[in-house]
Amino acid sequence: MTAYPTLIIHNAKIHTGVAHRPEVQALAVNGRRIVAVGSNGQIRSLAGPATVVIDAGRRRVIPGLIDACQHLIAAGLDYNQQLRWDGLPSLDAALRLLAEQVQRTPAPQWVRVIGGFCEHQFAERRLPTLDELNRIAPSTPVYIQHLQDRALLNAAALAACGYDAQTADPPGGHVEWDDSGHPTGLLTATPATTIFQQALAHAPRLPYEYQINSTRHCMRELNRLGITSVIDAGAPHLRYPEDYRAIEELAQHHLLTVRLAYHLAAQTPGGEIADYLHWSTINRYGDGDELFRFNGAGDVLVHAARDYANFRQASPQITTQAAAQLDDVINRLAARHWPWRLQATHDDTISVALDAFERAHAQAPLRPLPWFLDGAETISPANIERVARLGGGICVQPNMAWQGEYFVARYGEEAAARTPPWRQMLDAGMRVGVGSGGTEQAGMDPWVTLHWLSTGRTAGGLALMAADQRLDRAAALALHTQGNTWFSGEEGSKGQLDIGQFADFAVLTADYFDVPDEEIRHIASTLTVMDGRVVYADGDFAELDLTPPEALPEWSPARYDGGVWRPSQHGGIDEQAAPHQRNDHRASR
Repeated sequence: MTAYPTLIIHNAKIHTGVAHRPEVQALAVNGRRIVAVGSNGQIRSLAGPATVVIDAGRRRVIPGLIDACQHLIAAGLDYNQQLRWDGLPSLDAALRLLAEQVQRTPAPQWVRVIGGFCEHQFAERRLPTLDELNRIAPSTPVYIQHLQDRALLNAAALAACGYDAQTADPPGGHVEWDDSGHPTGLLTATPATTIFQQALAHAPRLPYEYQINSTRHCMRELNRLGITSVIDAGAPHLRYPEDYRAIEELAQHHLLTVRLAYHLAAQTPGGEIADYLHWSTINRYGDGDELFRFNGAGDVLVHAARDYANFRQASPQITTQAAAQLDDVINRLAARHWPWRLQATHDDTISVALDAFERAHAQAPLRPLPWFLDGAETISPANIERVARLGGGICVQPNMAWQGEYFVARYGEEAAARTPPWRQMLDAGMRVGVGSGGTEQAGMDPWVTLHWLSTGRTAGGLALMAADQRLDRAAALALHTQGNTWFSGEEGSKGQLDIGQFADFAVLTADYFDVPDEEIRHIASTLTVMDGRVVYADGDFAELDLTPPEALPEWSPARYDGGVWRPSQHGGIDEQAAPHQRNDHRASR
């Protein structure tokens, strides 16, 4: 080394992810990269007068987690308006948090809970009733979205939307009516989720300055979970470039606390080709830098050929016309050297997509392009071979962790035991990674995913995955770190803790490799480093934290930890604790 390290972590149990040196005691960082790994004595001897030296107290350190299927850009725009029910163990606790947020939310604002939870996680095994919502909030609009299958609107939200007896079902959605012909407040995706965006379009949006603040707080929550990189899957309801202004400004001012590679989803049904032709004059694959870069098209390429991870509904049928449109889009993307990702949960959709990919491959080999499928829960052995032959990958999402009970009801326990078919995908030698699908399709907590991968159990505790399909903890972690680097073209630069790689890592609240299975879901980070700098710190390391500005607006749930449950043994609240206890804790930091 030609200079003293800027940062040293020692007295740690560091999981490097490197086969020939899987665990070390200490590492040294100079600037943005790791410059040395080894024993405590070796690394401490490198310290200079200005080196920040951190004693990890024998805590577990892992490479920064990479979420290969997130919707950070969309979620960040209104994160500060959302009450989060992620991890709450009971509906009673959820409703108490809701009632407190209703009291602090001024008119004409809404209280919204959008994804990140499932009814099976609650002790009561149910969602709130519409009567309960109306009693809690007689005049404040309340919108509760359960994953991407249902939404509950109280009477005030129905009025704000203008829904009445004359309201018709939108394509792919259903408005439930009572016996008198009036909407009850239940909206169902059948399976299109447009019905949810249409309802939320009536709610107030945050002003631009607040969107920037909101995105910073969304990233901070990711950092708290140990996430240092995200591949944003794109969202068809986002407007490009208008809705990307906030994240671009944060990148320009070096305020990103996660590395972000982003995709652009087609915005205009029937006008997808025009969208991509226009955008390809503005963007080239790989534009940007190591912190913010363009990663291709997806995960909706053609609206008429869209698939949905919703096991309460049958798989959508792709028409011949939609398949032809997909052909056209793929050929144009390949000609412009744009890689793509495609949400394809069901094997029928995967077959149609692979037909298009193979026709494009006949014109020009696809292998140079890192294209991949998202989901692929029900992919067949034949289609696994086709993906591998074309050089593609699969980014699996934890949809079975959140919806496994619905899958069993539709397809049976035997099918669920091998959904997704992990071993066949890994044995085929293709690129396989994982992403949360958060924040609406599932929660954004990677520890729920790691718990599911290693135990085969849903968020509700149902044992689903067959033993021969489960992964050991090290293999699961490898998918969430090094395995995800291929999907953003960053192999060799991150995902492991080795000399020359980016200094992205997390010091955990508990040892992932030693805790009982059910405690995996309660792990978080107590110190997160991204690009060589501390981006989150708590507990014993709180003095190192660079606390972001207060969440805006003043009534934001993010000022109260967003309603996210923190197990008491990890420094948060237990199920019965009142939310004001969190306020005191947060204010004292």
